[in-house]
Amino acid sequence: MATLNEQLATAEDLLPLALTSYGHFTSMRVDADRRIRGLSLHLERLARDSEIVFGTPVDTGHVRELVGKALDDQDGACVVRVTHFDPTVDMGHPEEAVQPRIMVTLRSAGALPPPPLTAWSVQYERDLPEVKHCGLFGALHARREARLKGFDDALFFGPDNHVTEGGTWNVGFIDENGTIVWPKGPVLPGVTAALLQERTEYRVAPVTLDEAKAMTAAFATNTSIGLRALSAIDDTPMQTEHPVLSALRETYLSIPGEEL
Repeated sequence: MATLNEQLATAEDLLPLALTSYGHFTSMRVDADRRIRGLSLHLERLARDSEIVFGTPVDTGHVRELVGKALDDQDGACVVRVTHFDPTVDMGHPEEAVQPRIMVTLRSAGALPPPPLTAWSVQYERDLPEVKHCGLFGALHARREARLKGFDDALFFGPDNHVTEGGTWNVGFIDENGTIVWPKGPVLPGVTAALLQERTEYRVAPVTLDEAKAMTAAFATNTSIGLRALSAIDDTPMQTEHPVLSALRETYLSIPGEEL
């Protein structure tokens, strides 16, 4: 079920989003106690991205209310997605889309921590990578190709051969010294990555694809999975059990959720 400003969304409401993909969103894992890790950061993202995509502010208090109402009949952990788009958007005049509305959708959440994943490397960079926008074709096509090759997901690298991010997740590495390394490049500033960076020591550095494969371990982060180890990049196996990985998982799970 999808609600648009508290009302049940109709096919007519959703058609412009389906035809243009012009909008942005954030997804948040809601624990059984209705608390959300990084809620403030998710709301900041919505406000920041709205200025870029629509040139308008977001009433984050209203977002809290809409999410709370959508959760009223929800039992257990789930992932709530807040999509911000203008149902009147026109492909010929996107500059006139200045009255975006809030759509809230829910899906079930998987158990934490999830099992390790395998990643196939593909050269790709998302449009406007700093924004969590609805233009997912490229990322999903890369994921499809990766899965057809027997991998779980795609790991992106740019024309300069530097690794950036995964299909819908940030990627981090652990080097031979046990240091956490986040790749420098055009990536989405993920909320889960930010929460971990606030609580750990790390460095940010360019990481080529070959350097990524030479790392001791690698991991994916996003709100749905928390932290997920990578067991392989292409045909190169990675360690899935490492003291730093364990510490990162514990750090993430210890982060208190915020009340709506």
